[in-house]
Amino acid sequence: MRKIRRRPLGWLRLLGLLLPLATPLAGQAGSTITGQVTLLEKNDRPVGDVAQTVLWLAGTEAPPEEASRVDMATEGKQFVPRILVVAAGSTVAFPNHDPFNHNVFSLSPAGPFDLGLYGRGEAKTASFPRTGVIRVYCNVHAQMRGLILVLESSLHTQPGGDGGFQFEGVPPGDYVLHAWHERAGEVTQPVKVTGRSQPPLALTLDARGYRFVQHKDKNGQSYYDRSRRY
Repeated sequence: MRKIRRRPLGWLRLLGLLLPLATPLAGQAGSTITGQVTLLEKNDRPVGDVAQTVLWLAGTEAPPEEASRVDMATEGKQFVPRILVVAAGSTVAFPNHDPFNHNVFSLSPAGPFDLGLYGRGEAKTASFPRTGVIRVYCNVHAQMRGLILVLESSLHTQPGGDGGFQFEGVPPGDYVLHAWHERAGEVTQPVKVTGRSQPPLALTLDARGYRFVQHKDKNGQSYYDRSRRY
């Protein structure tokens, strides 16, 4: 009787090639880190803007953030979005969606710029080669305030309205967790990521001593000592 030689199925061959590749990829998935940030207010007032906190993990194992081009629009005499997180070397465009002129500027040491007056439908840009906090204003409208945080790490997030936050895909290593809020400044906490399940982190930001001070215009003058056109 003639023997029948059975050949391996094609999908089995393919599976054999893919299995060695799947193992290291799974190991690179990283850990999920969760936690809670609390924002203390004077007189124990309810906290309405804890979600404006920016958190990031810094360390040698933190994947670097890639430079990009993003928008912070002027709309309804506001910056939209009000907070941006970008990588060093990124460019931010400021398109004007309002039916009047704006003059976007910043005097922050990490990235000063002045875009001059420009009208509806126009967009001007600024680049940020250095890390730091960029406070963005309009030289025409005193109420306009934006924030750009320029970071090196791609491991950054913002909490929900209840203060809960989560990082995903964190490689094992030693990190420093940073939490920053414009009314409370910055706090840090060391974090060791082992790849195993970890207890939730907890940070507290203290805004009880915050006092609002109206910023000056780009020439260091008060907005209210001059005539207004818009």
